[in-house]
Formats: sequence, C-alpha cells, structure tokens
Amino acid sequence: MMMRTRNLGTTGPRVSALGLGCMGMSALYGDADRAESVATVHAALEAGVTLLDTGDFYGMGHNEMLVGEALRTAPPARREQALVSVKFGALRDPDGNWSGYDGRPAAVKNFAAYSLQRLGVDHIDVYRIARLDPDVPVEETVGAIAELIEKGHVRHVGLSEVGAETIRRAAATAPVADLQIEYSLLSRGIERDILPTTRELGIAVTAYGVLSRGLISGHFSRDRQLAANDFRAHSPRFQGDNLRRNLDLVDALRAIAERKGVTVAQTAIAWVLSRGEDIVPLVGARTRERLTESLGALDVTLDPADLAAIEEAVPADAAAGERYPAAAMAHLDSER
Repeated sequence: MMMRTRNLGTTGPRVSALGLGCMGMSALYGDADRAESVATVHAALEAGVTLLDTGDFYGMGHNEMLVGEALRTAPPARREQALVSVKFGALRDPDGNWSGYDGRPAAVKNFAAYSLQRLGVDHIDVYRIARLDPDVPVEETVGAIAELIEKGHVRHVGLSEVGAETIRRAAATAPVADLQIEYSLLSRGIERDILPTTRELGIAVTAYGVLSRGLISGHFSRDRQLAANDFRAHSPRFQGDNLRRNLDLVDALRAIAERKGVTVAQTAIAWVLSRGEDIVPLVGARTRERLTESLGALDVTLDPADLAAIEEAVPADAAAGERYPAAAMAHLDSER
C-alpha cells in the first residue's frame, strides 16, 4: 500500500488520500479502548495518514485530549506531518444532551482557545463549525475564523454540513479550503447541488460516514444488539425493516467485493475514492485491525465495469431511512 495525497481545495494544504476520523474513539459508538485508540492514531501516522479529524464536543473534550496525547507520544517526524481538523460549536449539557449550536464570533474564539489547550498544539489546521448556527450569519462565523488565521491560531477555514448557498456566502467572506459532509454509497445527496458548487469554487470535500457508520462495512449483522450509548441504536437506518433492506444492499455489494478478492469495506471506500481527486474519505477506524482494512482500499482499482456493477447493486437513493433522527436532520443546512 502506498499512501497517495490530495489537495485540500485550492487554498488548503496537501493531505493524505485517506484521513482518520477520531470521533468514535470517544463518543457515540459505545465504549472504546483508550490505549488501542492512541495506538490506532500512531499506526495511521506511520502509514502516511496526515489528516486527523476531531471535534471539541466529542466526549466533551475527551477526543481532543486523546488526539493530543497521540500526537505528543508519536515520533517527532510523524507528529509534524499531522494536520488536525476541528469542529466546534455544538452545545451539550452535563448529561450529554444536545442544546443547539453557537457560531457567534466571541464563542468561536473561546472554543478555539480551549481546543488549542486540549490538543497541545499552537495552531489548528482546519477549523469549522459543526452545524450552521441559524441565529448567526455564516459570514460572522467565518469572519471570526479568518481573524484567528490572521493571528496564527488557525491555518484554514472549513465548513461542515452546509448547503450550496451557504458555501457561496462563506467563500465570499474568506477563502474556504474544505467542506466536511457525509458521502457514501448510501448518502449521495451532495451530488445534486453541493458537489458542483464546491468544485466550481475550488473547495475540497472531506467525506465522513463513508461506511455509513459501519452499516456497509461488511461487519454489521442483522441480529447485532447495540449498546444504549451507541448512536446507531437510535439511527433510522439501523431500525427494523430499514436495517434489513440496507443489509440486503450490503449483500449485493459483498458479491462484487468477493469477485475482486477484497472486503466490502474496501470496496465502499474505494468507491468514494473514485469520485474525484477533490474528495478525501475519512475512515472512522477505532482499532488497528480496522485501520489496516480501510487502508487496503488504496490498493483497490475499480474499473468501469466494477463501478457499473456497484451502481446497480446500490443505486443512488437506495438507502432505507434518513441518515439522522428527525431532530438532528432539522439542524442540517445541507438538507434544505
């Protein structure tokens, strides 16, 4: 496996062709092993992964401290190659409940100060609000990030889960390097308006959920019982008939993967990689074993016949169920 690189937009840095999403090491997917999580970050850096993605609300700061520990204990050369992307703005209470988003300029700078401390770094490479604050114009939020860039605390403006109009408004305020948004075989909504807009403006896409939270990893069984602290226990795509229909799609994808001698996960990630040099898939591996499998997607070549077979097995809009519960979908500017 040779790690390829891609540009993070026309204004951003060059990053590894795959990034590591660290959220699951701290929150929303059940319990995780801290030592294994740190070892997985180290293994990713050793393999040539440069982009690490986190959020200040993942485990209420836990994930940033975990990433900070992994960077602090990595070999200096590996630590220096790492580029850290941080999402901010999601508000939670001590019980873990969600209570909105805060994109006010003063809040942006406050969030950044705490993130820099928890990560143990002198700058954040890509900084983005997790969801658009409906009460604050995106120009104000992005303008605050631009001020942080001027002072050297942040390197690049990012966006997350916003629609085409918001992307244009943000890009008119300051150069935007990257949009982070869900994109996979089961979540292809960005192809209609959002992806054409980012490409017109020279903005890269970091695609999260490339395995649909494990649903199309090839490892999720029909009778699996999810823990109460696992987000998927409340996700529409993992419920009842939706789950059965979605796993039927996985079985069709598995047949293609087996013909190629690769795994279902590798096929799904390779499909996202095939969508363009401006798209960087984030893999949410929590263990070194899953990381190794995901990195194997870099060696998978999908020819036109493979792509046609995948499209037939998992057509656009084939997914059963929304990607988030209704309350969370209401906060997605990208869905409006």
